[in-house]
Amino acid sequence: MITLVLADDHELFLEGLKDILTKEEDLKIVGLARNGKEALEMVLKHHPDVVVMDLTMPEMNGVEATRRIRSTMEDVKVLALSMHADKRFLAEILKAGATGYALKEGSSAEFIQAIRTVSDGDIYLTPKITSILVKDYLRLLDVAIPSPVSRLSDREKEVLAMLVKGESSRIIASDLHISKNTVDTHRRKIMEKMECGSIAELTRLAIREGLVDLT
Repeated sequence: MITLVLADDHELFLEGLKDILTKEEDLKIVGLARNGKEALEMVLKHHPDVVVMDLTMPEMNGVEATRRIRSTMEDVKVLALSMHADKRFLAEILKAGATGYALKEGSSAEFIQAIRTVSDGDIYLTPKITSILVKDYLRLLDVAIPSPVSRLSDREKEVLAMLVKGESSRIIASDLHISKNTVDTHRRKIMEKMECGSIAELTRLAIREGLVDLT
């Protein structure tokens, strides 16, 4: 049995939440709170497994209430409940000690899953928030780890494309109307920029980066 304290300052929403959860055999509501201060008092009194915590409440907001609960009772899990799919709210409540973040717009099934997930000791993030975080992470990767191809000039990319097809420096020089010495210089710079020690290694990297088409 998972015992719960529900904290939300909207009476109708709180009652609706209560009606939904009481239908689940493995969930038991032991307290209802209308603000952060009441939530803290309820938790101290009943020591529930999970607190469902609204973020924006009077007297004491959900972030501060979560911080105080987690500082005194580390085994009590907090599932944040919000109207906002906003990573700033997420960051604040996670730093305060919550292990879950659900949206009020979510389905009943999703919300019940969130409670059970948090109760089991796992982290739950609503899919909309997860999507935002993944997109941010991918953007961060693009900035933090630039492709080695970005280090090459347009001319070096042309030379590289011919090198990995097995063309000799003489053929490359003729096709690009440059000297063989210039081709050799480009080859050396390409190897340095791509951090490759052989043409075979350079070829594998160029194909992986989608720089050349060997068909």
